[in-house]
Amino acid sequence: MYDFHYHRPKTLADAVGLLKGKDEARPMSGGMTLIPTLKQRLAKPSDVVDLGGIKELAGIKVEGNNVVIGGMTRHADVASSADVKGAIPALAYLAGHIGDPQVRNRGTIGGSIANNDPAADYPGAVVALNATVTTNTGKHTADSFFKGLFETALSDGELVTSVSFPKAEKAAYMKFPNPASRYAMVGVFVAKTAGGVRVAVTGAGPCVFRVKAMEDALAKNFSSDAIKDIKVPADGLNSDIHASAEYRAHLVNVMARRAVDAANK
Repeated sequence: MYDFHYHRPKTLADAVGLLKGKDEARPMSGGMTLIPTLKQRLAKPSDVVDLGGIKELAGIKVEGNNVVIGGMTRHADVASSADVKGAIPALAYLAGHIGDPQVRNRGTIGGSIANNDPAADYPGAVVALNATVTTNTGKHTADSFFKGLFETALSDGELVTSVSFPKAEKAAYMKFPNPASRYAMVGVFVAKTAGGVRVAVTGAGPCVFRVKAMEDALAKNFSSDAIKDIKVPADGLNSDIHASAEYRAHLVNVMARRAVDAANK
C-alpha cells in the first residue's frame, strides 16, 4: 500500500477536524473495504482517520418506538443485542448472517451503509424499515440516502453517527448468499410497520431498490400468495459469473415470498 498518515481520534469532533480541509483524507470504520483497497493500491489517501476509538459512536438503545444503533456498532453486537432481538428480530437475523465471524466482529453498520456496496445487507433493512440516518451534520431519510453504485447522500467530511429503525409489526429478511463470501447475490427485506408495507431488494442491482408492486399487493393481503406472480424486470440488474440478471430477477420473487412467509411465522 501507499504511505499515509494514520490517526485514531477519541471524539467525533476530533475526527471531523482531522478530515476537514483534506481532500484525500478517508475515514475508516471497520476497514472491511478500505483496507483491502489500500493493500491492492487502488486508493491513495493522504490520511486515514480510524473511527474505532470513538466510544460515543457505538451502542444500541431503544427510544420510544425506535431502535437506535450507533454508527460504529459492529454487526456481531447488533446480532446479539437483546434490544434488537426484542424489537426487530429480522434486523438481528440480518446482522447475524453478514459475511463470516471475522467480518461480523470488525464490520460496522455505519461503515456498511456509507460504503453502499451493491451486495451489502444493511441497505435493505434501512430502506424496508424506513430508517433515519443521522450524521454529524444532519439527518437523511432512507429513500434519499442511497444514490447509486457505492454512492450515498453523504458529503465530504460527513460521518454516520447513528441509524434509527422504527419497530416493525412484521418483518423478515431472506437472501441468496454467494457460497464463498456470503454476500447477498439477492436479498429481500420485507417490513410491515405503522407507516405501511415496504419491500427492499439488495444485491440484485447497482443499488438497493423498492418493489412498489409487491408493496401494494402486500398492503392488501400480507401473504406470499399475493406476490407470487409479480415479476421484477431484468433490465439494469447485475449480471456476473455467479448469476445472470434474469436469474437475479427470478430470485427477487423467490426471496420476497420466503421473507413474507418468515414474517408471518
